[in-house]
Amino acid sequence: MSKNSGLTKILLLWLESIRFSLGALRSNLLRTLLSLLGVTVGIFAIIAVFTLVDSLEMNIRQSMSFFGDKVLYVQKWPWIFEDNYPWYRFVNRPVASPEDFRFLERNLQDAENVALYAAKGDRILKFENNSIDGINVMGITFEFNMINDVRLAEGRYFSQRESEANSYEAIIGDEIAKSLFPGQSPIGKSIRLKGKKLMVIGVMIRQGTNLVGMPSNDITCFVPYKTFTEFYKIKNGWIEPVIAVKGKTSDNKLMNLEGEIRAMMRSRRGLKSFQEDNFAINRPELIAKAITNIFDVVSLAGAIIGSFSILVGGFGIANIMFVSVKERTNQIGIQKSLGARNSFILNQFLAEAVFLSLIGGLAGLLLVSLLSFIPSESFEIVITSHNIFKGLGLSVGIGLIAGIAPALRASQMNPVEAIRSK
Repeated sequence: MSKNSGLTKILLLWLESIRFSLGALRSNLLRTLLSLLGVTVGIFAIIAVFTLVDSLEMNIRQSMSFFGDKVLYVQKWPWIFEDNYPWYRFVNRPVASPEDFRFLERNLQDAENVALYAAKGDRILKFENNSIDGINVMGITFEFNMINDVRLAEGRYFSQRESEANSYEAIIGDEIAKSLFPGQSPIGKSIRLKGKKLMVIGVMIRQGTNLVGMPSNDITCFVPYKTFTEFYKIKNGWIEPVIAVKGKTSDNKLMNLEGEIRAMMRSRRGLKSFQEDNFAINRPELIAKAITNIFDVVSLAGAIIGSFSILVGGFGIANIMFVSVKERTNQIGIQKSLGARNSFILNQFLAEAVFLSLIGGLAGLLLVSLLSFIPSESFEIVITSHNIFKGLGLSVGIGLIAGIAPALRASQMNPVEAIRSK
């Protein structure tokens, strides 16, 4: 019972302290607003940078969703070159072939699915009098949809028979559908590629632009891989087929799958132990990591700049609190003479400093939230709950640090001398 009454008393003291704090802040509104400015700018700078970096990472990962989850890519060229690595060593490598693809599909034990695809950019598609250029044409095997989810707004995906029978059918992106078939459904209609007809059997869901320079599905036309090879000859040059291998969820970091692929490909191509690989095994997360590492530096720079603003704001709050203590010295003496304890006076001024800093922090977070209203299809800004709590935590911390010295000074005043100060 005594414990509950003690907690109630402490709560009442805090509420009373906050009431006194609010009264003091209202009586000096201009001074309060000026002291808030530094904290507001500081919190805005730090949380804005964290939010932009987090949003950038999220958007990069969404942009790279084309690569699929837990997928390795076997091809001629590596995505990331080692420093000073001679490029000519890669030129004479053979490209991935349908025979390589079928060999891996038959023999890999640590893979869930294996697919083969190739692409040719900057193509032109036509339907009657309408045309659209800059299209990315991709030839894919039936298994492609099991590795990279091809989401359709209408129509259907290729059947296995259609994929293997060299059928002249296509799945098109949203932008292609709107450009070639305004106000009508493309399903069942024929488009022209290099003078040959392709029947549209599906339209993909709109994806929007992305941040990593990959062709959007909105301007992509999928055709069966064998059909693609009739339009474009696969040679060791301009078109490079890629074998995509999806690993099992139990394979941590796909290390088992990567080792198995390397062993299988070396065996398939008859490489001796002293010979280096004549193929690359690429990981999408390496690109994402390389990009996000750059913005870690940006995040650090933003935090340092914001810290200076917060430091200025903290000094501003401390100065205001010292002035407030001096102005209310007589009031502090009266409160002590009526029985107010040192803890009550301490809490009163700490609460005022924290409340002041918290208002500045909330104003900074409000400014950050306004960034999310900036219209952009390729870059969505999202302020996370983690960053919100981080901003509020910083605000409370600034208030406590800035207010502790003035609050201690006020709490240790002699009540008689404080009353006489007026």
